[in-house]
Parts: sequence; structure tokens; C-alpha cells
Amino acid sequence: MSYALSSALQTAVYQRLSGDPALIDLVGQEIHDAPPQLAPAETPDLHVSLGEERVKDGSTKTSSGSVHDFTVTVHARTEGFSRPKAAAAAVCEALLGADLTLTRGHLVDLRFLSARADRGRPNETRRVELRFRAVLEDI
Repeated sequence: MSYALSSALQTAVYQRLSGDPALIDLVGQEIHDAPPQLAPAETPDLHVSLGEERVKDGSTKTSSGSVHDFTVTVHARTEGFSRPKAAAAAVCEALLGADLTLTRGHLVDLRFLSARADRGRPNETRRVELRFRAVLEDI
């Protein structure tokens, strides 16, 4: 096991989200690898960012692999949870059941772990943090 598959997974997740018509309909092109560092007035009303990741060994006697727990966060400057929750649902639908193409390795499984909707940090009114688990095999 190594951290070698992390970049391939991140790229595949980003490409899947940034190419999903339902998510784009809700947030436009505001899908980021990291939250935009903008002045409060310039921060998009609704946007999505890839978040933290934790990786552990997923190898077996016959194959090398890793288990990646990662987050995708919907950030909103709007009152209420309706729009951020709709965007969070679109993220889930875009990722779950998707055949992600990795530049290295193979996606064995991708599942939803949890979600947390709360009041956000400064420049956010609401946010929804989604946690996923990807099992990868290095082939």
C-alpha cells in the first residue's frame, strides 16, 4: 500500500463532479479542488469543494490497495438548507454508482459514509460535508 493512488482518485472525483449536468445546473462551474480564497463579497453563493482525505492500507495477500475516506463539501452563503442540500444530493448521485476512470489503479467500491449539515464558517451561512469511502486496487 502507498499513497500513490490518491491523486488519481482526486482527479477522477473532480472530473466526475465538474462534468455532471445536474450538479452544474445547481452550482454552475463553482466546483473546486479547494475552497476559493476570495473576499466575502466575491465568494460564490453556492459552491462545492473537495476536502480532506484519510488513507489506510487495503492490501490483501494477492493485491496492493488502499482505502480512501474523503470529503466533498457544499458551501452556501444563502439562508436555509434547501439549496445546499439539493447540491449535496446531486454530488451523491454523481459519485455513487459512477464508473470512475483512474489514471492509476482500479476503483473496487465507492460508498457514502455520512453527511453533516451545519452553519458554516465566516463567509458561509450553511455547509454540508459529505464523507465517502473509496476502495482502490493498484493494478
